[in-house]
Amino acid sequence: MDRLEEHATTGFQQSHQPRSTAAVLPIMGAVFIAFLVIGIALPVLPLHVHQGLGLGTFLVGLVAGSQFAVAILSRAWAGRQADTRGPKHAVIAGLAIAAGSGLLYLLSLSLIARPTASVSILLLGRALLGVGESFIITGAQSWALAILTVRNTSKALAWVGSAMFAAFAAGAPIGSALYTRYGFGAVALTTMLFPLVTLLCVVPLRGVPSVPPMQAGFMRVVALVWFPGLGAALSSIGFGAITAFSALLFVARGWAPWPAFTVFASVFILTRLFLGHLGDRFAPSKVALICVLIEAAGLALIWLSPSLSLALIGAGLTGFGYSLVYPGLGVEAVRAAPAENRGLAMGAYSAFLDVALGFGTPALGFLADHAGLGSVFGASTLAALGAAAIAAALLKSHAALRSGALACP
Repeated sequence: MDRLEEHATTGFQQSHQPRSTAAVLPIMGAVFIAFLVIGIALPVLPLHVHQGLGLGTFLVGLVAGSQFAVAILSRAWAGRQADTRGPKHAVIAGLAIAAGSGLLYLLSLSLIARPTASVSILLLGRALLGVGESFIITGAQSWALAILTVRNTSKALAWVGSAMFAAFAAGAPIGSALYTRYGFGAVALTTMLFPLVTLLCVVPLRGVPSVPPMQAGFMRVVALVWFPGLGAALSSIGFGAITAFSALLFVARGWAPWPAFTVFASVFILTRLFLGHLGDRFAPSKVALICVLIEAAGLALIWLSPSLSLALIGAGLTGFGYSLVYPGLGVEAVRAAPAENRGLAMGAYSAFLDVALGFGTPALGFLADHAGLGSVFGASTLAALGAAAIAAALLKSHAALRSGALACP
């Protein structure tokens, strides 16, 4: 263990002694309920904007990605709240903010006869949900990391992420059913009520102590985590393609709109639950490298597939590959940050995901307008290969450091 990692591990364990892994389960449950509203909207928003409001694919990408774009601006705020006031406080604040987004969803429906005004309010709702999501996931990750300790970083990120994507997987068919039977109003009402219900589950939970106020600047922390963060961002372009455009692509090819994301998320969850520890047991950059290559293969299969069955295999491969890239590279990011800035490091690292989804998804929409929906998945394949190059560089760097350490007398 290098000197930096030893210092980080020691400092973190002094502040937060490990508790039973069962203590993470209620946090996962709260994340599941909170993110179910996002999962419900994922397959519905493209259809509502494109078919209900009659707007183009660029605005589909803008609405889908705006949540993640605005979340970038709140990552530092969320990270500092998690560090200084405790992760539980950050989660509670996020749930309250998220409930407000559902209210704006409802308001947008009152102007549905004026599509430009309606989508503008919908964008505001998505922006507010982005702030709430930032607080919820940053607080939950910091909370789980405090319980499991830094030695189990990959497991902590994988477990919390599993709850999030389980909500996505369950939400996709629920959202499709609600939209088909009751319209977007039912989705909006659910978005408002579910976070409020989740508050009742979170308030009784035992929190963890905040850390001493020895905060580094956000940009300094970004400088420590930017390289693995860039790899996570490139690998997440494919996730943006699945969430925003798989429904449209499947409908255009004459298939049901929701199975792609459900298969993606289901395989993703199972992989994280059973293999989420691999980044803690083996070289995390090696795990990330192997998995992002699998992700690239899955995206290419969706792009080129002539049949539903092959496209769903591609979605499964994408989910399997993407599942361990984020926690694997997240181990690299956490090890680079001081112990007192774990929440801020999680916020900075997650901001790269927001950059990919907030700006990459509208860019994919622009590409779809000019080159067709299939090109979205071709571009995502190339982005995943770029992430593989970063994981390979990290792996090579660590190998060189180990060789240098062994060569020292």
